[in-house]
Amino acid sequence: MLAALAARICPDDPVSGLDVTEVPDAAAPGNRPDWSVVQVRAAALNHHDLWSLRGVGLSADQLPMVLGTDASGVVVNGPDDGSPGAGSDVVVYPVIGATGHGVGATERRSLLSERYPGTLAEHVAVPSWNLVPKPAELSFAEAACLPTAWLTAYRMLFTTAGLRPGDRVLVQGAGGGVSSAAIALGAAAGLEVVATSRTAAKRDHALAAGAVAALEPGARSPVRVDAVIETVGAATWSHSIRSLRPGGTVVVAGATSGDQPGAELTRMFFTELRVLGATMGSRDDLEALLRFLVRSGLRPTVDSTHRLADARAAVARLASGEHLGKIVVRP
Repeated sequence: MLAALAARICPDDPVSGLDVTEVPDAAAPGNRPDWSVVQVRAAALNHHDLWSLRGVGLSADQLPMVLGTDASGVVVNGPDDGSPGAGSDVVVYPVIGATGHGVGATERRSLLSERYPGTLAEHVAVPSWNLVPKPAELSFAEAACLPTAWLTAYRMLFTTAGLRPGDRVLVQGAGGGVSSAAIALGAAAGLEVVATSRTAAKRDHALAAGAVAALEPGARSPVRVDAVIETVGAATWSHSIRSLRPGGTVVVAGATSGDQPGAELTRMFFTELRVLGATMGSRDDLEALLRFLVRSGLRPTVDSTHRLADARAAVARLASGEHLGKIVVRP
């Protein structure tokens, strides 16, 4: 089958480490009895793919590795255990080992493309427990955008921060996958969303997605917020802390600008702030996110769609930072 691989670790030029080539088919006989094979109809890129090509979380002795964490598709085969059967439309939950399903209770948690081949291929094999029925209301491309960035944003807003309609939230770095999802989800749920971005185009996109204000990085927020969605790190940390109301919460799910921020410890203890971490979300969160999109009519923005054979161009667009929304790859 055709697949996009991390073939080489290239810290300074991650795109050059990507090969699109034939690999053994995941649908071939011999899969584990409690795993299913999915024919991938759409996969979406994430910065995780770039980090893997740079060698972050993926070592040279694990190469070649099929990239990709997000996918939707159609079940080809699997066990008769109550999970979606052959012909079912599904979304793939990409966390392996979180509960022991399909891998045993002692295996540490990982994402697809870290220990097991990922979704940028014609077929992907996953534990059957990881399959979530795809709502008919969502296209394969829309559904493929959800399991990493949108799921993380959903968990940060509603599970970790516990925000409710009418609450105020600041989203740093509006162009990122998690951040742009948080703006759209927050606005659809009745939150008052303030966003930041370095570029005017991405600030305009944030306003179109429902933000009440879109600021340049570091600009004073028009309101003190109940929570901050923080994925940028050192470059925005002080601004995040200073934008919170007393007792507010920063939820951290990344540090693309580095993880050595000025701690602002005096302000943190004096105003009794909370700092919480979030990584991905649970399978239950993914099911809730799917229901939310069906009922609200909200859909992820697809920046562009590429053939699997052109996966290098798709990853290059992700690396450029010029995209607005998710980049989708179709086998």
